[in-house]
Amino acid sequence: MSKSNPKVGFVSLGCPKALVDSERILTQLRVEGYDIVPTYDKADVVVVNTCGFIDSAVEESLDAIGEAMAENGKVIVTGCLGKRPEQIREQFPDVLSISGPQDYSTVMSAVHAALPPKHDPFIDLVPDYGIKLTPKHYAYLKISEGCNHRCSFCIIPSMRGDLVSRPVDDVLREAEKLVRGGVQELLVISQDTSAYGVDVRYAERQWREKTYQTRMKDLCEGLSELGVWSRLHYVYPYPHVDDIIPLMADGKLLPYLDIPFQHASPRILKLMKRPGAVEKNLERIQKWREICPDLTIRSTFIVGFPGETEDDFAQLLSFIDQAELDRVGAFAYSPVDGAAANALPDAVPEELKQERLARFMELQAEISADKLQRKVGTVQQVLVDAVDGELAIARSKADAPEIDGLVQIQDGERMGLKPGQFVDVTIMGADEHDLFALVDPENADF
Repeated sequence: MSKSNPKVGFVSLGCPKALVDSERILTQLRVEGYDIVPTYDKADVVVVNTCGFIDSAVEESLDAIGEAMAENGKVIVTGCLGKRPEQIREQFPDVLSISGPQDYSTVMSAVHAALPPKHDPFIDLVPDYGIKLTPKHYAYLKISEGCNHRCSFCIIPSMRGDLVSRPVDDVLREAEKLVRGGVQELLVISQDTSAYGVDVRYAERQWREKTYQTRMKDLCEGLSELGVWSRLHYVYPYPHVDDIIPLMADGKLLPYLDIPFQHASPRILKLMKRPGAVEKNLERIQKWREICPDLTIRSTFIVGFPGETEDDFAQLLSFIDQAELDRVGAFAYSPVDGAAANALPDAVPEELKQERLARFMELQAEISADKLQRKVGTVQQVLVDAVDGELAIARSKADAPEIDGLVQIQDGERMGLKPGQFVDVTIMGADEHDLFALVDPENADF
């Protein structure tokens, strides 16, 4: 790496889908010979990949742009907030360029204009799986862009457009490269994983001399050939989700579904413009668990949506009590600039939103603690993320990084565990979020 190479600072904000966008930009920068540096003072130019989904994310993005402008002065802005250039220009008229999400060419053109590349192909090498911002042993695998839904609380389609699915062979080749590079867990992401391929009429493609359709089940079958954990996120509960549960039961796919139910009152779901078959969802959850008893279901919910009555909220509490979801995130409704829900009547007072959110989380904490307590005494395969003092910090098949719980292995350092390593552990205790374990010597995979 030449000391005279042009240097780029990079700030990445937002969701895993934005993280993948950042990884792609960083990979292209390295391919073209740019050095990526960690501080403003070492950078010749700074790229800020923004988020703009909710007000707090907008504020965080504007703060990050402001800090980069103050510390460096040469700033290129991209990402979801880039869809509102006037909001950025109003505060920061001197930013070099503004572009929206997935607009890699505009970002690179702006970098070239500010800082021409100086590429040496004999020195500047990039692994074929690209630059990753996650730890070496797991990676996000983005299978599509955009979304065809028009949920009243969401502005993602206006930022990222309608659904555009990547060809299944492209996705599987990328997954194969990531695994060759040391990835042990693939986290499949999109705005709507269940809809994968509908826009291309499930077109057939070839991978490893076998035909696959561009559809969720075929993708999962292909990923199962790679011998690593594959985890599905953002899965809408369409009927064809039933088809992948046997793959989980057979050990070909992690027994984990991330399904954003959002609410359980049919009336509120209609106002949200979301699927509203609540009773059918409960029946299907029961059937899924009959087929795959180890299935983990995580979900997200919005409390205090405009028009939510005490009866609507009671229906939500009843649903989570019956469904016994393993992992749950809940948020008090917050208006998003440009969302259709802003025009709905009967806004719920902020104090009542917070009171309902507290009641919701109290009930879910009891459910989560009970479900985790049932695992005490069992042997679980885990993937080690880090070693912290005497502890190894790991995750089970039921835990996605960043959003779910952890498995704290009490003798991790003594047993010589390393990040990216699979190991079998005996669960010794639990609280409402995490598990506490010891290495199971007879089954340790090291």
